[in-house]
Amino acid sequence: MRDPLLLTIDLGTSGPKVALFSTQGALLAGANESVRLILQPDGGVEQAPDDWWTAICAATRRVLAAVEGAPNRVVGVGVTTHWSGTVALGADGEPLMNAIIWMDARGARHIRKLTGGFPSFAGYGARKLWTWIRKTGGIPGHSGKDSVSHILFLRKERPDIYKCAVKFLEPKDYINYRLTGRIASTGEAMTLHWVTDNRAINHIRYDEELLQMAGLDRAQLPDDLLRSIDVLGEVSPAAAADLGLGGQRVQVVGGAPDLHTAAVGSGAVTDYKAHCYLGTSSWLSCHVPFKKTDIIHNMASLPSALPGRYLLINEHEIAGAALNFVRDRFFWGEDVLMSNPPPADSYARLEAAAAATAPGSNRVIFTPWLNGERSPVDDHTLRGGWHNLSLRTTRGDLVRSVYEGVAFNTRWLLVYVEKFIGRQLDNVRLVGGGARANLWCQIHADVLQRPVVQVADPLHINTRGAAFLAAVGLGYLHVDELEALTPTAHIYEPQPHLASLYSELFEQFVELYNKTHGIYHRLNHAQKSEH
Repeated sequence: MRDPLLLTIDLGTSGPKVALFSTQGALLAGANESVRLILQPDGGVEQAPDDWWTAICAATRRVLAAVEGAPNRVVGVGVTTHWSGTVALGADGEPLMNAIIWMDARGARHIRKLTGGFPSFAGYGARKLWTWIRKTGGIPGHSGKDSVSHILFLRKERPDIYKCAVKFLEPKDYINYRLTGRIASTGEAMTLHWVTDNRAINHIRYDEELLQMAGLDRAQLPDDLLRSIDVLGEVSPAAAADLGLGGQRVQVVGGAPDLHTAAVGSGAVTDYKAHCYLGTSSWLSCHVPFKKTDIIHNMASLPSALPGRYLLINEHEIAGAALNFVRDRFFWGEDVLMSNPPPADSYARLEAAAAATAPGSNRVIFTPWLNGERSPVDDHTLRGGWHNLSLRTTRGDLVRSVYEGVAFNTRWLLVYVEKFIGRQLDNVRLVGGGARANLWCQIHADVLQRPVVQVADPLHINTRGAAFLAAVGLGYLHVDELEALTPTAHIYEPQPHLASLYSELFEQFVELYNKTHGIYHRLNHAQKSEH
């Protein structure tokens, strides 16, 4: 057999990316497919698991055709997916309904009731709060978007589904199940169920007290908790036929959620090396050598995909999705006002319009809280918008302010990340689809006032992370080698002459939250999310 290959699957919110890597982490080919979002009343957001598998198979066949002999050279598979989702599996091994994904907020009222108590702190019963933080490192978010909230929603509002569910699986674990026929999970993937004791980082396990507090049935959760680098099993003949693989033995490793594989794929694998992911959502994260929780700003160091390590976890609900929103709702679209679908070069046009506008967008500020927010505030009622518009405002101002608004949101998070780790970040590695935009990289450097390292092939950051985990698990690489094997494209230095401008605008960005969050709460308190 020629040099062996690793097949990696990254199921994102918009659909899967599939890639082939060498066992040393070199990207050889990639393909992607789209998957529809299914919007439900009252803040529900779902996807069909069969759509996932159909799209994964289509993308896999395309990518295997791109590399000579690939169907018979694949020796391992690594999977990563969006996190905090729930697939209810029936006794026949088939999903009982659409998958509930991370954007779904229908469980908010149930998780708030479950986590409450007297005496209360930040809406949590003090004893419950202490127990969760002490054992897990975090707490169930009140946004209703954690996995535990999804299951509570089903138990309370879809009892027919809940009663028939044999297992509730994270999206990653469902894809692994489709690949191997084995139901299992990994310690870091189960974190947002808030039922695992994470104090002994090398021995993560279910905890009876936490299960009781969360109201979850242990029998409905995966029996085995593996490490992300552990071999889960082999690709079944049926799955191999669907994917277009040959008849050779192909091993599947445990894998990890996208937040965790982005950290690995960014090359920021040593403690305090930071990366910022710019995809549909975003986060600013780094590995740390300690377990710690900041309940006020909704972040904590939780189990990492790397064995024996913790990863600082936080999230912004909206990043690249804000640019998509503006593109599809204001500049191009299909409705009674226009019949003008986005052109193939729509993102390049938006970037050009933003680049032609002066830094600061003529003091127009965009707040990207279009689906609520998680960190550094956990508030599902928060909403976004443009501020300080005038008759002189141009379309270029509107577009650039979106790029800048996402960067201001990252700076807002940076303040609390650096407090959390007790030091200033040396630089930030920028990854995800948004990192393809050179202008956005420079804006982040200027707004954060930190050097920004643009990682090469940023769209395949998660597939690279999954490949690295597979390579480590199958014995081809060691964790210490991963940073050197991660290619970078460019380093953007902050421009000192813009520091005062962006600092002033950032202060007003935060002040907009301070002045408006009460208004948004009153407008949206009865709703879990809007789309």
